[in-house]
Amino acid sequence: MNASRFIEANKKALKSLWNSFPIIVGAVLLVAFATSFVPHKIYSTLFMGNYFVDPFIGGLLGSILAGNPITSYILGGEFLKQGISLVAVTAFIVAWVTVGIVQLPAEGILLGKKFAITRNIVSFIFSIIVAIITVILVNLL
Repeated sequence: MNASRFIEANKKALKSLWNSFPIIVGAVLLVAFATSFVPHKIYSTLFMGNYFVDPFIGGLLGSILAGNPITSYILGGEFLKQGISLVAVTAFIVAWVTVGIVQLPAEGILLGKKFAITRNIVSFIFSIIVAIITVILVNLL
């Protein structure tokens, strides 16, 4: 391997890591804010422990609060610590990354309204299906 290519690749990796740093700090601060100001009873009222309702609610929240994968893992871990079921957290993470209600208008302009709406609906449905299948497989293992 060429030494200059190796050095250049390391520079790019460090730059990418540096650019991700504000996102990670923002996610940690968001979690700290939510943990401090949102009463824990809200989580238990929102997520009732129902195997089919919880992923729907998690997917709905993830769809509305769309974000990137790095922050979803941090939020997901904190939700699990709060006692939210794995199926709800999994649906939240999948929807967080694949569904984008906030970006829907821009996506509709760029890719077509019908395509954008269809893609978001299918992604939402699959976030619930993937969450249920994932938890079933985790429980089998």
